[in-house]
Amino acid sequence: MAASLLDSVPRGADPDAAYAGFVEWAEGAGFALYPAQDEAVIELVSGANVILSTPTGTGKSLVAVAAHAIALARGGRTYYTAPIKALVSEKFFALADVFGAENVGMVTGDSSVNPDAPIICCTAEILANLALRHGADTQVDQVVMDEFHYYGDPDRGWAWQVPLLLLPRVQFVLMSATLGDVTAIADDLSRRTGRPTARITGVERPVPLHFSYARTPVHETVEELLTTNLAPIYIVHFSQAAAIERAQALSSVRIVSREQRDEIAEAIGGFRFTTAFGRTLSKYVRAGIGVHHAGMLPRYRRLVETLAQRGLLRVICGTDTLGVGINVPIRTVLITALAKFDGQRMRQLSAREFHQIAGRAGRAGYDTAGTVVVMAPEHEIENTSALAKAGDDPKKLRKVVRKKAPAGFVNWGEASFERLVDAEPEPLTPQMQLTAAMLINVIARGGDVFANVRSLVFDNHEPRARKYELARRALGIFRTLVAAEVVVVAPGGSIRLTVDLQPNFALNQALSPFALAAIGLLDPETELRHGAAASGAPGTAGTGHYALDVVSVIEATLDDPRPVLSQQQFMARGEAVAAMKRDGIEYDQRMELLEEITYPKPLEELLAQSFEVFASSQPWVRDFELSPKSVVRDMFERALSFAEHIQLYSLARSEGLVLRYLSDAYRAIRQTVPSDAQTPDLLDLIEWLGELVRQVDSSLVDEWESLVNPVLDPSAPVVPPAPPSVLTNRRAFLVLVRNEMFRRVQLAALQRDDELAALDPDVDWPAALDAYFDEHDEIRTGGAARSSALVAIDESVATPAPGAAGAAAASRIWRVEQTIDDPAGDHDWRIRAEVDLAESEELGTAVVRVTEVLRL
Repeated sequence: MAASLLDSVPRGADPDAAYAGFVEWAEGAGFALYPAQDEAVIELVSGANVILSTPTGTGKSLVAVAAHAIALARGGRTYYTAPIKALVSEKFFALADVFGAENVGMVTGDSSVNPDAPIICCTAEILANLALRHGADTQVDQVVMDEFHYYGDPDRGWAWQVPLLLLPRVQFVLMSATLGDVTAIADDLSRRTGRPTARITGVERPVPLHFSYARTPVHETVEELLTTNLAPIYIVHFSQAAAIERAQALSSVRIVSREQRDEIAEAIGGFRFTTAFGRTLSKYVRAGIGVHHAGMLPRYRRLVETLAQRGLLRVICGTDTLGVGINVPIRTVLITALAKFDGQRMRQLSAREFHQIAGRAGRAGYDTAGTVVVMAPEHEIENTSALAKAGDDPKKLRKVVRKKAPAGFVNWGEASFERLVDAEPEPLTPQMQLTAAMLINVIARGGDVFANVRSLVFDNHEPRARKYELARRALGIFRTLVAAEVVVVAPGGSIRLTVDLQPNFALNQALSPFALAAIGLLDPETELRHGAAASGAPGTAGTGHYALDVVSVIEATLDDPRPVLSQQQFMARGEAVAAMKRDGIEYDQRMELLEEITYPKPLEELLAQSFEVFASSQPWVRDFELSPKSVVRDMFERALSFAEHIQLYSLARSEGLVLRYLSDAYRAIRQTVPSDAQTPDLLDLIEWLGELVRQVDSSLVDEWESLVNPVLDPSAPVVPPAPPSVLTNRRAFLVLVRNEMFRRVQLAALQRDDELAALDPDVDWPAALDAYFDEHDEIRTGGAARSSALVAIDESVATPAPGAAGAAAASRIWRVEQTIDDPAGDHDWRIRAEVDLAESEELGTAVVRVTEVLRL
């Protein structure tokens, strides 16, 4: 397929030949163009801009392919932009399949693959920053902007507007199912580019939608849809918790037959459901029920998507995002409410939101029609049921006590439903912003800086009052940059930067330069000094744990994983309340003291002071918020596995978010910390973190390697492969073993006999600790106590595995000895254990069993 499209639309093809060649290729690939697609391709070959606002299922992706092919035929460079990395990555693979890997590249904020290719996939912010930096000279001839309704997003809409303002040579293709009236945008685009702008809107769906309003309980509605052959059904919720609760409620309903259950079990095969939520999901999918939301691990979401694509799941309980980029056959969308919490307040769905959700029903090639069912509010359903039970008996009808909407309920009903069905999406509202990083990029472009900034501020899509707000903002930022001597104004009035910007300025981690400066304040030698404790060595910055302090610097530059921090704060406050009760502190004082307790923030004071110093010379960093926190560090210090971390903080509904954070931290540490700042302990920690992420879901670490050499195997199994053996990365595995041993040291220091007994039931921990504390007042857990020098691992022990022979049987068990760091420095107390390699390989973590605790 890849060669045939480039053969059909070769380089240098004239417009007529390009059109005919694409149509021929599409028909050969099984795509008969809809009228809207045909019109769009004709406009593209003629050189016009295209605004394609057609319903879901009308083949906008095929139009994008045509646009890229036409750009390549002209010898141009074309960009595809989307709002999220997952969709960018998906499109990268799809376009590589069509055009060949050598012709497609991808650029994200933390990595790039084949960045000089003629087709580039990236997020909208990447292209916007390139446009700010290079203006009309940006090396791009065509831009395909997917999900263009993000133009109206309050936080990110600027990135969809900036390219339209600053790239006058470009042919634009703006696509979304829900744009509303785009007359003003189209007229402005034609003015700037000198090209006509075709608006292709109001197209009939190839798969019509049927709407209905249901006053029966959800489980009854689902059963009716199943019996009338309207599955697969996507049940839409407005929180992840509600989606999971719905799946649990439906697990008692017969969704699939015995034969279908067997087919699902065969397709799943040996898939590893290793986490608490995974085991719950296993039960649901085997019953024909999927769960799909952003908080899930990527491999679990992919499993649900793949099973659904195979037609094995009849019901999917998910959130209103419907998983951006998900491409599964959904016949019926069942919407459980017409109101949602938008992060600030409860409100009714907008027409755009409603039609984005409803449009997922009925997919071309699968269905002749799609069905959209909206559930009535619960109180209305209960009233309908009560009236039905009363029947036509006047006495019973008079006795029916109608339930009212609960307090704070955002009112909606059948009238709201009918209004939304008929409503056009609201007009897009421009959301231009101006930050120091944006202004620096414009100044770095050179030329007439004042004219360039003035044009950006006043010649945009904003209303007049808003333009003057932006002007005041630009002036304030400019004065700050001048005061910091980042920008100078020459006597002749020319404006220039005094610093050289890195090529990827504002494209990578925004606070990486600050992180580099902060790491330079730390002393790598502190972790090597005997007795460096958590309080830090005299005269040094940090806590005395250099490797962990580097991690804390990096974590402070990452986005906050809110559910984790909230649970950490909840646990910290719970422990504080218990301690205050033991100390006899009165209730009112306890409540006052609790307000000061938050989640862990290592190096908070040092980082705050360093940030202020750094910002005085690099004021653009104030566009971004420094946020000290301890997630990776907390896991390492507690020696927790991923599953144990999830269990400790009750984060089963946020596994995917936690893993994405850990993956981002891993990449940020690898990319930010220079080699001369990487100590052996820090390298161990980096390897541990990478292996932890890989064992939970290898895709988030391995996807970048697979992007370099894409392998698109049509015979690939229904489920993603298991991660590589945990034994493969020896360095990371040794860290896992040492962490398991040090976890025992920490629990022993706290005299947590019960927890130690649960870990090692065959060891008399209470007796051992009594004997130890008869000699010493404490067990040290500072930097020296964690040193790898206090752990001896014997890998030479060979214990044959049952049925194995020769080399395969060797070294199934390792022996390990942890020296306890006592205050006298005698080092004569040891914890001895065995590491079961076979079980470690099976479970993807170090399986360590303590055999004895003794004094030499």
